[in-house]
Amino acid sequence: MTALHAPGARVAIAGGSLAGLSAARTLRAEGFDGELTIVGAEPHLPYERPALSKAALGGAVAPAELAVSLALDLGDLDATWRLGTRAAALDLGARELRLDGGERLAYDGLVVATGAAPRALPGCEVPVHRLRTLEDAAALNAALATGGRLAIVGGGFIGCEVAAGARARGLDVTVIEGAAAPLAAPLGAAVAHALAARLRALGVELRCGRGVSAVSEAGVTLDDGTLLEADHVLVAIGASPATGWLAGSGLVCRDGVVCDSECATAGSRVVAAGDVARWWHPGCGRRVRVEHWEHAELHGAAAARRLLHGPRGVPFAPVPFVASELGPHVLHLAGWPRGGLELLDGALDDGPFAAAWVDGPHVSGVVALDSPRAFRRLRRRLDGGLAAADLHAAAAA
Repeated sequence: MTALHAPGARVAIAGGSLAGLSAARTLRAEGFDGELTIVGAEPHLPYERPALSKAALGGAVAPAELAVSLALDLGDLDATWRLGTRAAALDLGARELRLDGGERLAYDGLVVATGAAPRALPGCEVPVHRLRTLEDAAALNAALATGGRLAIVGGGFIGCEVAAGARARGLDVTVIEGAAAPLAAPLGAAVAHALAARLRALGVELRCGRGVSAVSEAGVTLDDGTLLEADHVLVAIGASPATGWLAGSGLVCRDGVVCDSECATAGSRVVAAGDVARWWHPGCGRRVRVEHWEHAELHGAAAARRLLHGPRGVPFAPVPFVASELGPHVLHLAGWPRGGLELLDGALDDGPFAAAWVDGPHVSGVVALDSPRAFRRLRRRLDGGLAAADLHAAAAA
């Protein structure tokens, strides 16, 4: 039994996106019948954040439609939503969450799920676009509708998705990436270079191994002095966990709220989930922070169970998964790019392919481009632990 089973127990959830929503749903599904308050910085109910790039590119999903996509069954939560309100500080001793308007919200259990915020680019002399919220998507969509030249600083998933989509809309697109190829960090060099070739084939210009020294009305100045003229600039250089409000609280924050393997961070009354949490992953043997959408849902549920039921000796150890649409191509990734890459189907330089990373006796990750069936087979096996000796049989099954 935990304090949340007592009559009149109160749970506060700091963060109104998917991890917070998943925590709330899990608490109710598993028997919590006390007060439930969800504090969200955005003025909207939770929405499908991965679809923002489609909305920004004028696709089938309009920004206004995203605002209701996750909100269809929220009435059953019996929760108080404090939207457009930020968590400003935390008093662990008093068990109070202070809001940005000065109000204090008492709790018996707290879920920290404040997500992450886009990293700023030094040297910006003019406003630039980013892509994290509904408002960001609407603004970028309106800008791209005018055509012209788009410079994207950052070759991660968002940068590459927008680059491919903007080319399809007829814009001239240049991606500036500090690494040797876009997506090199999550995919490793070989797969990243293969995707770079696909982007170039779509007409995207890549400036890799370069940094940005300034952004002005004229465009983007690279660290070698080259000026790339641009009508629109999107900065997509990753996100930092939203932990500033926790300064002085006593919670340990190192690139995220530091948690144990069951999502707990301050005794039994505070847990963390989603983009803001860095937790001990037994499969990796270290603390990790994952920013993918499916992960946020699983993480919120796991954190809620820890808060409601106490420690159960069941570590949260998911295999990360992400799907990304790069124009006509669909990329699927599960796990981590550790060890050597082994091609299972197709060829990296042309057409669909499926591959896996083999780390000693184990398969650490799988990746596929335009090969959804092959990926599904491999992912099912990877989720349960896939030995390197069984890899080719799993790919052929």
